[in-house]
This record gives sequence, structure tokens and C-alpha cells, in this order.
Amino acid sequence: MSQEWADTQITGAEAIIKTLECLGVTDIFGLPGGAILPAFDPLYDSKLNHILVRHEQGAGHAAQGYAIATGKVGCCIVTSGPGATNLVTAIADAAMDSVPMLCITGQVGAESIGTDAFQEADIVGITMPISKHSYLVTKAEDIPKVIAEAYYIASTGRPGPVLVDVTKTAQVGKLDFKWPVEVKVPGYKVVDYPSEKSIEKATIEMLSAKRPVFYIGGGAVKSKAYDQLRELVDVTGFPFVTTLPARGVLPDSHENNLGMTGMHGTVAAVASMQKCDLLISLGARFDDRVTGNLNYFAPEAKVIHVDIDPAEISKNRFADVEIIGDLKYVLPALSESFSKSVNHYGKQDLTAWFEYLNNLRKKYPLYYDKPLDGLLSPQQVIEKISDLSPESSIYVSGVGQHQMWSAQFIKHENPMSWISSCGLGTMGYGVPAGMGAKVGCPEKTVWVIDGDGCFQMTNQELATCALNNIPIKVALINNSSLGMVRQWQRLFYNERFSNTDLFTGTGTVQIPDFVKLTEAYGCVGLRCEKEEDIDTVIKQALEINDKPVVIDFRVTPDALVWPMVSAGVSNSDIKYSIDVWPLREEEE
Repeated sequence: MSQEWADTQITGAEAIIKTLECLGVTDIFGLPGGAILPAFDPLYDSKLNHILVRHEQGAGHAAQGYAIATGKVGCCIVTSGPGATNLVTAIADAAMDSVPMLCITGQVGAESIGTDAFQEADIVGITMPISKHSYLVTKAEDIPKVIAEAYYIASTGRPGPVLVDVTKTAQVGKLDFKWPVEVKVPGYKVVDYPSEKSIEKATIEMLSAKRPVFYIGGGAVKSKAYDQLRELVDVTGFPFVTTLPARGVLPDSHENNLGMTGMHGTVAAVASMQKCDLLISLGARFDDRVTGNLNYFAPEAKVIHVDIDPAEISKNRFADVEIIGDLKYVLPALSESFSKSVNHYGKQDLTAWFEYLNNLRKKYPLYYDKPLDGLLSPQQVIEKISDLSPESSIYVSGVGQHQMWSAQFIKHENPMSWISSCGLGTMGYGVPAGMGAKVGCPEKTVWVIDGDGCFQMTNQELATCALNNIPIKVALINNSSLGMVRQWQRLFYNERFSNTDLFTGTGTVQIPDFVKLTEAYGCVGLRCEKEEDIDTVIKQALEINDKPVVIDFRVTPDALVWPMVSAGVSNSDIKYSIDVWPLREEEE
């Protein structure tokens, strides 16, 4: 907010654009329409890089990808009614994954609200339960203050999406524009620093634990507490697991990293939580995909729960010690307190605990079988992409089997390089989110690992990429089906594959032909059907940097995601393969 403006009378629409510029926004994704048209006129002359998407959902997901890749607030602007409601999925998605996003929507004139006017929708009412906050602006003079507040709320505390709905009346009205504006939000309080008492309590529990484990969630990514996290792990020597959104927050190559936990986590990661006597949750929310049946989750564990959002503490699992604060400040406090206590009392012996976990790591590593139908192995394709791409690459996934394989088989070594719809699980997230990530980080290689089902929901944004020189690379894991649903039909519905075949793969009618579709969007389309061609086609895609590239990898529909904890059962029932229950067999 460094730029200062003297009193200048401008329209509310101009104030929207000037406020964004004053906030430091440089890129914004959007689609115009009647109710937001006044704001798109000054946008024509502004410094903002506006990217015209093909669907409002694409604008929202692009803003999310941009935000996660850069750590900034992602911004989007669309019109009223259907334009605004098309944005709702992205807003809900951002709320579930704590992504900072500023959404500006046009609204009908203030005098028309409640009359069922053309393209009127109560977007404030619709988004209130799925956003961090929603505003309705009816007066031009309120625009700078409200947008500045929204930006502040979106980016502070637990990040999230904030919507500002601006009536046409406010956009065409006049105001004396002043900058900076004072941001005061009554009742909104962010607690960054933990209490000393809570740190002392946590230290006592950490020193007395025989089987501790850190449970690291997406909050650690949002707070950018990577260095502090590594220090705490190194000081304590405790093992750790990461959730799906936290992949890469600490490198997979760290010896204490047991991998991803949850429904498709590693056996060692899931077992560490199930068998631990102390679970230290760092920016995680005890999602049901992590806990399995909550009644049987981590039965012997005391819990230290660290979160910046007090509402998360003891929401799903009772916390024996609660610490409210930003991990950037909590983690150094824990490291310092633990080190001092170790110097005084000595450190516990974790040898037996690591022997148990390392035996599981050795006995049950991630694996995949070679397909019997002559098609490609999806896991092998994803593994090869990771091996051949620059280490700094950003990976964005759709939702489904390919998402889980990407979480498992990509070498996650860097934070802010893994982007996925984790909480809401939104199919169609990949292409637009990858587009946003590439806009935010143009110097990095951005791979979108997508499924043939997800891809068909939002692939129109390839046109946006082609026209705006956004050369993302899309690896289409084409198994000709809705893979994860098909997996559940195979395991739980006696292989009755009801309405999951998409007919896009080898041996089908192949509608659409993804290569032709891609080329029609002005992109490069490639296809890979043989194992011996995988490396070549990936290298070919990596050498193309002036256009988006889509590779249609023809993979087997029979590949399953393992390990797996079935929905609603105990994590102790984790299956390594169709007939192998490592923890159940261990207990027997």
C-alpha cells in the first residue's frame, strides 16, 4: 500500500482498479458481463495484467493456483448472476484449502436488488458459509475501504477467499479517491504468537514421549514455515508425516519423512499415527481422509494441536495441549524450549520407535505392478515425469487416482511446488490452476497431471493459455474412465462399472480425440502408447516452451491406488494390496 493518492474524484469502477493497483495486485483472472462492465472499462488502461478466461470457474481456480505457487493473494473478477455462481465452486475449494483469494463480482443496481432483476443472484448469501467473508457494496465511496479490508482478511490469519460484490450503482457513482485507507475490522483478531504456558506444556509432553510423530498439514505451507519446521525436526529427531496439501513442505529425501498419511498414505506414515503415544499436529485439521474412523484413530496418543485458527482446536479430535498461533512463531518457540529442556533433562531414546517404523518402510514401500493389457502404467508415467523434469518444477493435479499417484510418485522436494484440490476434491481443477501457477511463476516448468475425466471439465482454458503465452504442460493420464470411482466399483460394488467408462482410450470410439482437440486450441498435442516411448515424449514436451503441450498417455484402466484405507474404517485396517493388511496382521 505504498502508493499515495490525493483527493481525486473518480467513478466507483475506476476505484476498483486503482485499489487493486495500490494493493500491489499485478495479475487478475476474469470474464466480463453486464453488471461488471463499468469496471472492465478502466481495466483497459490499467497496469493490471488481466487474463480473459473462458469460464468463471477457470478464473477462480487460476487465482487459486496463482496464490499457492506465489504465496500472494489470487484475484479474480466476474459479473453477476451466473457469472458469480460459476465462481462458487472455486470459492468453496479455496475455503477448504485455506487459499487467499479476492473475488470481485458485479451486482445489479442497488435499487433492483430483490426484484429478480436480469442476472441477479444473492452471491453474498450464497458464499457466506463457504468463504472467509463476503461484502455487498452499494456506495461508490465504500469501494476502496472494502476491497482493502477484503484483501487483508484473505491474506491474514488462516488464509481464505473473500468476496466483494459491487453493485452497478456503486460502480457508476463518484467518490473522492484517497489512498491509503485505514483497515479496521471489528471482531477480527489474529493471534500470531503462542502463549508461554502452552509451549511449556507441549515441551513436557514432547520430552516424555516414547513414540512421537509430527503430523504436518497445509498450514505449514501457508505460513511458509519451512526453515522453522526443519529446525524443529532436526532438534527433536522425531519422525514426521505430511498431509496431501503439505507434500513438499519438507523434502521426501529427509530421513525422518515417513511420507504422506491418510487414505492412500504409506503404511509407515499411517502406522506411525496409529501407534504413536504423542501426535503433534502442525497446521492440520484431522480431516476424515487422514483419520479414517475417528473412533479408532491414534488410540494411545496424546495430542498437541497447533493451529492459527482457534476453531480447529479439538474440533474433530480432543487436544491435550492446544497452541494457537502462526507456525512461523510457534515452531521456533518449541525448538528453543525443547533444546533447553534436553540440555537440562536429557533426550529420550527413540531407537525402538524408529526400528519399528523403518521395518515398515522397508517391508511396505510404494509399488506398482506392470499392466497385463499392454497399456502404460500410470504410476510409471508420473514417476518418469518427475525424474526428467527440473527439480524446481511445479506440479498441479486434477482429482482422482492420478492425484494420489502424483502425491505418491513425484519426488516432492520443494515447498509451494505441489498444487491440488485437497479438501473439496474438485474435478476440473488442474488446467486452470496450472494456468494460474504458470502466470505467477513464468520461469518455472509447470506440469498439470490430469485425468481424462477432469480434463474434459475445464480444458477450454487451453485456449486462454495459447492466446496469452502461458505454456503449461499437461500429462493426461488417460485410462478412459472415471478412475477412482471405477476403483471403488471394483472393490466395493462387485465390479459393476456403472457409468464410469468415458470412451476416450485405446480400443474405444475415442471421443474426443485429445490430440486433435488440443491442436484445435492452438496447442501441441502428443500421444504416447508404448512404454519405450515415455522418456522421449516427455523430453519432447519439456523442449517446447512457446506453446502449451498436452500428452495423451494411454494407461491401463485396471491400475489401483495402493495402499488404501477404505472409507469409514479404522486406519489399522490399511490394505497394502488386495489381500494384505499390514497392521491387522501385526495385531493378530
